[in-house]
Amino acid sequence: MAETALVTGGTGYVGGWAIVALLQRGYDVRTTVRSLAKADAVRAAVGPVVEHRDRLTFAAADLLADDGWDAAMAGVDYVLHVASPLGDETSKDADALIIPARDGALRVLRAAIRAGVKRVVMTSAANAASPASYAEDGVTDETLWTVDNPTLAAYRRSKTLAEKAAWDFMSSYDGPTELTTVLPGAVLGPILSADNVGTTRIIQRMLSGKMPGAPKIGLEVVDVRDLVDLHIRAMLTPEAAGERFLGTGEFVWMREIAAALKAGLGEQAKSVPTRELPNFVVRLASITDPSLRALTISLGRRNRHTTAKAERVLDWKPRPAAETVVECAQSLIDHGVAR
Repeated sequence: MAETALVTGGTGYVGGWAIVALLQRGYDVRTTVRSLAKADAVRAAVGPVVEHRDRLTFAAADLLADDGWDAAMAGVDYVLHVASPLGDETSKDADALIIPARDGALRVLRAAIRAGVKRVVMTSAANAASPASYAEDGVTDETLWTVDNPTLAAYRRSKTLAEKAAWDFMSSYDGPTELTTVLPGAVLGPILSADNVGTTRIIQRMLSGKMPGAPKIGLEVVDVRDLVDLHIRAMLTPEAAGERFLGTGEFVWMREIAAALKAGLGEQAKSVPTRELPNFVVRLASITDPSLRALTISLGRRNRHTTAKAERVLDWKPRPAAETVVECAQSLIDHGVAR
């Protein structure tokens, strides 16, 4: 009989691809949605990529409430906790992101333990293992923890504090359920649905011509499919229990991403800006565009992360960033949302 894996947040960008990958590998998959009314949208998104029939089921559960989690975990062997609570990353109220992320992670862990789940793999973020300033030279590994302080971006704080809470909780637990965390970089790649472009909005904006130039920002690009593969390797590898794994992919500057789009898409990338914007221009624009404020800390970024541990322990290797961004852009074009 096939084992069952639970994916939290099946309507999400990473969640959708996690469902696809697990089904392709022969697992029965259950996924949580905040409302069962969303089930048809998930089926429609994954259906063109993988056959699922009765192997994909749904459970109503919300990271903000206890109801539904025990039912969602019943009979589950593994959990991929990839869901992120909804919130405004530009909000001045950091708790609007921090509290749901932290409390949601603990709800998932407690329910998994009650159900006797073998292992929970939780998605954190690479910026939970970063120095305070990205301008510091150096390469960071999983041994570093971001030191939380109120000046950091709310999203970064939420990921750091949620992961820390999960590990603190597990440190006082003595039982069979195991925890592993995965810390991705900038997640790009193909989309499954025009209704969910996820973290690919940066590529969408470049294709649309709405960006006057490329900020001097470097992204550690990881393909969403490779990220999901890393989660599954972390789920199954005995040596991964109790470990953190960075999954950041190749470091590329925004102007390099623009060049890859031009080279890979030709006329379809005619609106992609190739000139690099001076840092002061981006800082000025962030005054009136809140979406840019979280990016200003990364201007001229020098700090990077290493995935040597994931490569060594899990035999994981991500694809080149240029391949990912071109396939991401082509997918946005094919779904009619590159505007």
